[in-house]
Amino acid sequence: MTNFELMGAALDEARKAAALGEVPVGAVVARNGQIVAAAHNTRETEKNALHHAELLAIDAACKALGGWRLWECELFVTLEPCPMCAGAILNSRIRRVVYGAADAKAGCCGSVTDLFALPFNHHPMVEQGLRAEEAGALLQAFFKDLRVRLAARPKWKRPAPPAENMKKP
Repeated sequence: MTNFELMGAALDEARKAAALGEVPVGAVVARNGQIVAAAHNTRETEKNALHHAELLAIDAACKALGGWRLWECELFVTLEPCPMCAGAILNSRIRRVVYGAADAKAGCCGSVTDLFALPFNHHPMVEQGLRAEEAGALLQAFFKDLRVRLAARPKWKRPAPPAENMKKP
């Protein structure tokens, strides 16, 4: 498969996440151009802070390949990895990371910081912007819809204190 097609598979995973009400991020681990593992965010569904697409895909790839060193593998992800996911990329020895949309709030491949530029014992190659417009559009649509749904919810109001607790002037 080409890089474009592999990112397309990651975008398909992101759409699965969006259908579940999850932030639409998808990831694919590939070796020699073939998909080894694919995953999408399930943090809300599974109520687990660790359920980022990248971590789930890395975990599945380790199981599929029978080891924790993914030095022959590449990660295609729709959103720039966060610090936790960048750490997993370093620890799993993934050789190349290709991401779509930059993450100005939590991206650790150059947006907020670049963990891969620090003096760790592994330095994956990083390519940014592949199909970024599609990945960004998925994220924008998701958060626009979320804001509409949140605005439509009834507002919570603090109850008035009991009258006996009120001081007289």
